Amino acid sequence: MEDINLYTLLFLVLAGFIAAFIDSVVGGGGLISIPALLFTGISPSAALATNKLAGTMGSLTSTISFIRAGKVDFKFVIKLFPITVIGAALGAYVVHFVSAEILKPLILILLVIVAFYTLVKKDWGKDAKYKGLTRKKMILLIVIIFAIGFYDGFLGPGTGSFLLFSFLIIGFDFVQAAGNARILNFGSNIAALIIFLSMGTVNFAYGIPMGLAMVAGALVGTNFAIKKGASYVRILFICVTILLIGKNVLNYFHIF
Repeated sequence: MEDINLYTLLFLVLAGFIAAFIDSVVGGGGLISIPALLFTGISPSAALATNKLAGTMGSLTSTISFIRAGKVDFKFVIKLFPITVIGAALGAYVVHFVSAEILKPLILILLVIVAFYTLVKKDWGKDAKYKGLTRKKMILLIVIIFAIGFYDGFLGPGTGSFLLFSFLIIGFDFVQAAGNARILNFGSNIAALIIFLSMGTVNFAYGIPMGLAMVAGALVGTNFAIKKGASYVRILFICVTILLIGKNVLNYFHIF
């Protein structure tokens, strides 16, 4: 364990709490937690790996909260769980050999589509309309979930938004979509974390305190979303997606 400056610890705890509050519902917490970890001076690879440790703790907490509240179609989503785990593990492995830069233009385009579609469809996700899937649609969903899992292990930011969007498309309301997305996001987090642990890139001195803060943030954020309902989740989803677009634009043009 490294010597941790008290102010650095408090900074990571505060950043972790805020990140998990947002991430527990619609994803995007990495917008806060990864820059916070980079600010401490650790390498980008260590920041990504350490964020997976902390994020896994937070996502497990929010997953349990959504399940207890009955906001998860557990029988349906558990079938997709191994798909996202395999995808994330493969992505976390491949990222050590291939630059993540190749995905950034595509991710930016997808985020813009997600934001535009959600803004235009004002009543979308207000009520649950899921009635099951045909075989062809189920196969397509499996491919999409695998791709999102791979992306989470490979790069990460926006994973929660893409997962939530996928469940909205097939008819779940915003709260149910958020609950289903949390289970799959936990699976991709734990798979990527195992790969990062095997490679020795996780900073436990920073990851554990931030992770404990994320547990608290996830509890507060999830309970708040469940009480406020679909309209609150929709607004938060749009805001985080727009922030993700802005962050990706800045990164793409090397402004930030």
